[in-house]
Amino acid sequence: MEGNLLTGSIPQSFMNLKSMREMDLSQNKLTGKIPEFLTSLSSLQELNLSFNDFEGPVPSGGSFSNGSIVCVKGNHRLCSNAPGLILPLCPELGSKGKDKSVVLKTMIPIAFSCVLVFFLCLLDVHIKRRKEKNGSEHSSMHMDKLSYEDIARATNGFSLVQLLGLGSFGSVYKGNLPFEDDPVAIKVFNLRRYGAPSSFIAECEVLRNTRHRNLVKVISLCSTVDPTGSDFKALVFHYMPNGSLDRWLHPEDHGCDKRRFLSLCERINIALDVAYALDYLHNQCASPVIHCDLKPSNVLLDLKMTAHVSDFGLAKFMCASSFEGRASSTSLASLKGSIGYIAPEYGMGGPISKKGDVYSYGVLLLEMFTGKRPTDKEFKDGLSLHKHVDTKFPQGTAEILDPAILQSDLLGGNLEMMQTCVLPMIKVGLLCSMASPQGRLGMGQVSTEILTVKRVFHELCSRNGVSSLDKYC
Repeated sequence: MEGNLLTGSIPQSFMNLKSMREMDLSQNKLTGKIPEFLTSLSSLQELNLSFNDFEGPVPSGGSFSNGSIVCVKGNHRLCSNAPGLILPLCPELGSKGKDKSVVLKTMIPIAFSCVLVFFLCLLDVHIKRRKEKNGSEHSSMHMDKLSYEDIARATNGFSLVQLLGLGSFGSVYKGNLPFEDDPVAIKVFNLRRYGAPSSFIAECEVLRNTRHRNLVKVISLCSTVDPTGSDFKALVFHYMPNGSLDRWLHPEDHGCDKRRFLSLCERINIALDVAYALDYLHNQCASPVIHCDLKPSNVLLDLKMTAHVSDFGLAKFMCASSFEGRASSTSLASLKGSIGYIAPEYGMGGPISKKGDVYSYGVLLLEMFTGKRPTDKEFKDGLSLHKHVDTKFPQGTAEILDPAILQSDLLGGNLEMMQTCVLPMIKVGLLCSMASPQGRLGMGQVSTEILTVKRVFHELCSRNGVSSLDKYC
């Protein structure tokens, strides 16, 4: 039931679910207090109420006495005195009747002074604001929500000329906003598509709770109605002038110029950028985030070819101390990742986990170095991109490499470069895309491995007399 825009309070009828083992009501708009009857559901082994709008004290006893099976993150008006839940303490009701008169005598003059200071501060702020220039005033407004008219003007009426691409839940336009010097990318959600409203909520939740140089940065948003009265939602991001990684790996599919290919150095750098982003999401956020849809078209490249992971419409939050590093279970009916990049355990109803993202990363890495999509026609009858590479690794690796890598001046005939840079990258891709989740690397280890490759690459360039890497990066 997570991410379904549910509103209101938890219904009283839930108290009859005595045999319920897992309950996931996260990422909805539920309100009110968490009902006491949940403590009587003795069979519960997993209770996820995160990212709603519950308020008041969290019940004690029952499942709530075990902080490892209950998740209430993202409810900013909850409180608890239980040590297992990381929440503000609830105010204790003490016997203070004796001191009421003393308190009143003390508080009245203090309150009067505070009110006086408050009005003086308001007056001071008002005077300062009147002296500010209009430009600085406008720049402070750009983080406010935009109107439908703002988005329509920015995209020239949603012109096809401005259209950058189509996604699962909407369209992305190039646009210009008055408060931004550079162009922006505007993602307009098609709310008639099933899952689009929850996708908008998921992206907003992830992007407001994360910040990293290798994640796309949201500038503003729009949540309103269009002229017909229909709901309208859009997100505004920094524009990435070098497009997606998919356009660089498969230019023929996008009508792009084939004369410019990714160099070996660029591929290593992009792989490291994406690894850093996933390591941050998995291991450095207060609530770990599972992307659930990593693929080349969701990796965007800025002017300096730095990679930024995008599209968090399918992302899932996990409670850091709960559920043993897994999120909710999935099924074929609810599976919405991209074919070829989805971890095999998801197809069998396995739980969403960090290792699912690792699998997608491994496939992406193999695609970066072979130039082949996991969905190419040759991969059928049990043959996958992973198996295709694994059968040639390591002796026959040159046979399956992207020809653009082999043709580069830096790699051509350089056996040491192949052994110390290319083969380790292929090995990481194979380890990450193993069928068994237990055999896959963690993203922290992946980042360390690729950083080592990058350092070796630079040392070899220096040793070979390449004083500037601009030609290759």
